[in-house]
Parts: sequence; C-alpha cells; structure tokens
Amino acid sequence: MNNPNPVATYALRLGDNGLVLAQRLGAWCGHAPELEIDLALANIGLDLLGQARNFLSYAAELNGCGDEDTLAFGRDERRFSNLLLVEQPNGNFADTIARQFFIDVWHVALFSRLVNSRDTQLAAIAAKGLKEVRYHQRFSRGWLERLGNGTELSNRKMQQAVDNLWRFTGELFLADEVELSLVEQGIAVDPRELQAEWQSAVHTALLDSGLQIPQEAAFRSGGKQGLHSEHLGPLLAEMQYLQRSHPGLQW
Repeated sequence: MNNPNPVATYALRLGDNGLVLAQRLGAWCGHAPELEIDLALANIGLDLLGQARNFLSYAAELNGCGDEDTLAFGRDERRFSNLLLVEQPNGNFADTIARQFFIDVWHVALFSRLVNSRDTQLAAIAAKGLKEVRYHQRFSRGWLERLGNGTELSNRKMQQAVDNLWRFTGELFLADEVELSLVEQGIAVDPRELQAEWQSAVHTALLDSGLQIPQEAAFRSGGKQGLHSEHLGPLLAEMQYLQRSHPGLQW
C-alpha cells in the first residue's frame, strides 16, 4: 500500500494482532488439556478472528486494496504489523495462558477507551469486541490463578511462562508518529495511557496467583514496523498456504 491512510494503518495493526493470535489459538483445537478448555480456546480464537475481520475489512476499505482476505493472505511477514507478543509459540498450556492474559488485560484497557473514538467504525468494532475480551480476561486470569496456586510443578511452569514472555510486554505501550497523530485527532488510543492500568491488573493477578513479578527486562519491540521474531514466518506459511498455492481461490 502506497501512502496508506493513517486510520487504515491503525486498524491494520489491531486486525493483525487478532488474526495472528487467533491462528495460534486454533492450533490448540484437539490438543488442549480438557475438552472444556479446548472449546474455550477455540471460541476465544473465533472472537479474535471476528475482530480481525472487522479491522482488516475497514483498513482495506480505507486504502482501496481489496478486502480482509487480501490483507490476511496476500501480505508477507514484513508487511504484518502485529505485536511480537501475539506471535510467540503456544508452548505448553502455561505459556499460552500467560500470553493470553497479558494481551487480554491490554485489550480490555484499549477497547474501553477506543469506544470513545471519533471514528465511528473503530468505536463500533471496539464496543463489540469489549464484551468479548472481558470474557477472555476472566478465562485467562482464572487459569493463571489455578496454575499458580496449584501444584509445585504447575506453579513453576506458570512462573517460567510469565518470565519468558515478560520481555514482549513493553511493546504494548510504545507509541509512534502514526498513533500520536491519531490520538491528537481523538481517533486512536495513546498506548502509553494503558500502562498503569495494565500493570496494576497484571501485578495484582500475579500476586494472587502466588507468582513473582518479573524484574525489568530488555524489552523487545518492532512488530508494528514489520520487524518480527523468527516465529511469525512459519505461522504465515501455514495460514496462507492455500491462497499462495491457488491465488484467488474461493469456495
């Protein structure tokens, strides 16, 4: 996309977050520890996919570049702008829960503010998504507490997951020129304003779960600019295989 609309860029980022995380959660289908968890993760993934479709469809409309499928299946790794956190591997169940809880708390804080956007389309997507991400947060926090307050093994795995993913959380609160310009117009949410709320919720949950709050880490960033970890490429290769092999194929 040449000289993309700033609102489209913002919507694209939010859509990429949901799309990539939905793909990750879909890999748990048939492999979760219990049937109830299997269904819950699948439903959360579908919620995120629905949010992604809405954001990507709006981005495509603003830039006049096809539709949500074009954006989902027609871009390479460097053109995806999702946060690094959501592309991290599923790992074990504790890894998935830590990743999910971190992004859920962020989503709730973000959508709670985005509903007041002057862009009515973004506000509408956020209003619908807010109901969903609040449920997601209840689910992930519930399992964070169960694993943290469970056995010695479950506590150790949960702590390792939190520690390993902590370095990707700093990116949640970084703002660039695109976002700051939209913040001034009352369209976007300033991610820096989310940090205090996120930290309060996450720190409280960790302590309630018998877990230690990680020390400050060397935070990783670059996802919004298309600089990703080694994990996104294989995920996209699988997700985009059919459209890459048969461009334009439809049911």
